[in-house]
Amino acid sequence: MNPRTAFVFGGGGVLGATQVGMLHALLDRGIAPDLIVGTSVGALNGAMLAADPSPAMVGRLAEVWSSLSRAGVFSDSVVAQVARLAAQRTHLHSTSALRELLAEHLGRRRIEELPVRFECVAASIERSVAHWFATGPVVDAVVASCSVPGLFPPARVPVGDRAEHFYDGGLVHSIPVGRAARLGAERIYVLHVGRIEHPLQPPRWPWQVGMVAFEIARRNRFVEEMAALTGGTTVHVLPSGEPEGRTVNLRYRDMRRVGERIDRARVATAEYLDGAA
Repeated sequence: MNPRTAFVFGGGGVLGATQVGMLHALLDRGIAPDLIVGTSVGALNGAMLAADPSPAMVGRLAEVWSSLSRAGVFSDSVVAQVARLAAQRTHLHSTSALRELLAEHLGRRRIEELPVRFECVAASIERSVAHWFATGPVVDAVVASCSVPGLFPPARVPVGDRAEHFYDGGLVHSIPVGRAARLGAERIYVLHVGRIEHPLQPPRWPWQVGMVAFEIARRNRFVEEMAALTGGTTVHVLPSGEPEGRTVNLRYRDMRRVGERIDRARVATAEYLDGAA
């Protein structure tokens, strides 16, 4: 049976806390998913919701986001990072703390065992394509989807009779709304992190050039997929509540505004949903 309602979780690093506020507003109004699709940090949020699609899980997600620094995902010392970069030459952080965090909440479950249908995407290095994880260990899939180049090593995951290496799903799908539509969803709620809400402006300073170029590459597929949706699909792009200019954060370890982001997104999404009812 085709899913009627899909939640699509986009990528965005520490800005992913925004999605927790959106979830608060959705579940408070009895809106629950039949399908969850995620990429990058959205795969983490989406997998935890798929494992327990209840308001209690949203509360736990808020706690997880508030404690990410203590969990050690990015908090190892500069000395440790330099030593790892010197030894490995490709990344600053190990994924061990991320794996432990996920295992604590998801255990050894497989994707096909989750109460809500779940898929996440990662970029296959060997094949240079988007790979969708719809079966297999959920922790392996989420780590692959979250493996940001340069920060984490490529994730090695068995695929069929061989092993492949994967980088962050945001490289191939920043907000995979097209995947949810192709899987048959009739009503799609897009939980992004705020960066698509404001149009880009031409760069005025040298350091803005790379940021603008990256954002064009990041947004392009989402824009094309939205334009290709048929009239039979209803899409709600939820508001983040983020003020303009606050949605690009190069400080990937900065967790100081997690609570603010959750609260702003919850209020903005609640107002949107009440107005759309």
